[in-house]
Amino acid sequence: MTLRFVFLSAALAAWMAAAARAQTHAVTRPPIVGVSHIALKTADLAAARRFYGHDLGFAEPFSLDKPTGGMLLTYFKVNDHQYIQIFPELKDPAEDRLSHICFETTDARKLRAYLASRGVAVPDSLQLGADGNYSFTVQDPDGHHVEFMEYVAGSVISLNFGRHLPATRIAGRIIHVGVTVKDQAAADRFYKDILGFHETWHGGMTDTRTDWVDMTVPDGTDWLEYMLNVNHPTPRTLGVMHHLALGVPSAAQALETLTARGVDLHGEQPKIGRDGKWQLNLYDPDLTRVELMEPKPVRTPCCSPITQ
Repeated sequence: MTLRFVFLSAALAAWMAAAARAQTHAVTRPPIVGVSHIALKTADLAAARRFYGHDLGFAEPFSLDKPTGGMLLTYFKVNDHQYIQIFPELKDPAEDRLSHICFETTDARKLRAYLASRGVAVPDSLQLGADGNYSFTVQDPDGHHVEFMEYVAGSVISLNFGRHLPATRIAGRIIHVGVTVKDQAAADRFYKDILGFHETWHGGMTDTRTDWVDMTVPDGTDWLEYMLNVNHPTPRTLGVMHHLALGVPSAAQALETLTARGVDLHGEQPKIGRDGKWQLNLYDPDLTRVELMEPKPVRTPCCSPITQ
């Protein structure tokens, strides 16, 4: 055995040991378990309260104020882990109504470190927020603000577990949120390759094109819907695309409930979507679409099977 071979072998062994240590200490992704909330802007808080509070029957248990005074946002509670946040800050009719979407994680600090290790721009550190939870926000490839939240014992939200869940709620779960996506490959690199979301269905207006892709969270059943092929959207179109879907056992029953409450549905009726599921589309006062969707298809979905 030559001296040169000994040196090479030692160097190789040292490299392998260092690689093993790096692998041992590599930052892993903590669970991402579902949709936490969708945050929307309104130009008329009273009208938004009538829609989400009276029409859809959700409680408004608390709100947060700005440090300088005045309301920052208010919460409409869907269930203990899911909310619709409303920000009374819409100033321009041409402005996008979507503020951000948020997913729940079991460990926001670890997720921040994981995303940093994958080259995603994240805050330098995390502190408890005004609501008492850990959260941080990043931007996806389309510029959408994506928040990740960890519910902490003693926070405003956790202290209200089991409360503010009236029987008037039109639904008990947000099953998905939708955002526009210009480049599916870029979105996949972020949501699929880095965050671990996985496709569970895709479909389109025709059988030969893909307009929507359902990307389910890695550790739950909620999903993010890519809204593809949206070019130069008007505010009305963005309201259709940037949407939330509430799971209901029966779209027909939801229609009866809303009609009994005097809600103007503008002629909307339940219909079976391209995914084979019954749905009923509503629009809040600022034109954001709220989809009431039955969880299971009643006919074969177009384009691809639902694999969830």
